[in-house]
Amino acid sequence: MKYNRIMPGAKSVYFEDCIKGEFIGVDFGINEDISAYLSDNPAPFKEKYRPVFLKNRPDKSLVAAGLACGAIWTVCHSLKKGDIVLCPDGSGDYYIGEIDSNYYYVAGEILPHRRKVKWKKRPIRRSDMSESLSNSSGSILTTCDLTKYNDEIQNLILGDNALPIISNDSTIENASEFALERHLEDFLVKNWTKTVLGKNYDIYEIDGEMVGQQFPSDTGPIDILALSKDKKTFLVVELKKGRVSDSVVGQIQRYMGFVKQDLAEEHQNVKGVIIGFEDDIKIHRALSVTTNIDFYKYKVDFNLYK
Repeated sequence: MKYNRIMPGAKSVYFEDCIKGEFIGVDFGINEDISAYLSDNPAPFKEKYRPVFLKNRPDKSLVAAGLACGAIWTVCHSLKKGDIVLCPDGSGDYYIGEIDSNYYYVAGEILPHRRKVKWKKRPIRRSDMSESLSNSSGSILTTCDLTKYNDEIQNLILGDNALPIISNDSTIENASEFALERHLEDFLVKNWTKTVLGKNYDIYEIDGEMVGQQFPSDTGPIDILALSKDKKTFLVVELKKGRVSDSVVGQIQRYMGFVKQDLAEEHQNVKGVIIGFEDDIKIHRALSVTTNIDFYKYKVDFNLYK
């Protein structure tokens, strides 16, 4: 089951329409039924509709066009019946719904590319979320994959804010180590300029807005996406809050492939960084045959001062 926050129009302008009409949808100026181009491979869809988006919005970049097409594909195809959507009302509440139909098109209406949704009666408040979930759900992008927070979201739906210490990530070998480092991603983003990575890279921005945290890709969200200060190199950062399994190498390579094919221009290259609490011979063996992925260990110091 997937969990995804979907923005119903800019600043949730169509929130009430979605709740009353029991649907969620997207627009982006593509005024035709897109059923024939929805498949498990998003590439043909993006190839078809990027030019359509740019024709309607010549002020936007190729990257913005790719993100728009990715959002449409996610809402209309990637999410399945039974998946959960979080819809912000613009004032701090998130309404929870279950997708209840396949894609359908409503010509001449707002957010014409739609899915039926069964909305739950009681919303959850952003103020009740953990800092990490709150930051991720507050992304300015149209869609945001929140599946890794499924346990917390279910607790909030049930009205139980006592979060269990659980890691469903198969690439983390020690869940107890994961628990202490729950906020590593937010800490790293807030202190980015003080890190060794921040000396040469800036967290990725579009139109002056920082979008590089939990950046959406067609194989899952990228923890942190950065761009070198000379604009020549993208950096994909994958955080593992515990002992790192060698399977993370394949995971970050998928993200890097997405960036190379969908974001990078001809003069730009892509590098990767894995950050974890501990390494072992397996991760070293896997990285020994790669030339563009580095591994960093982090250390947390906990002290009390009177």
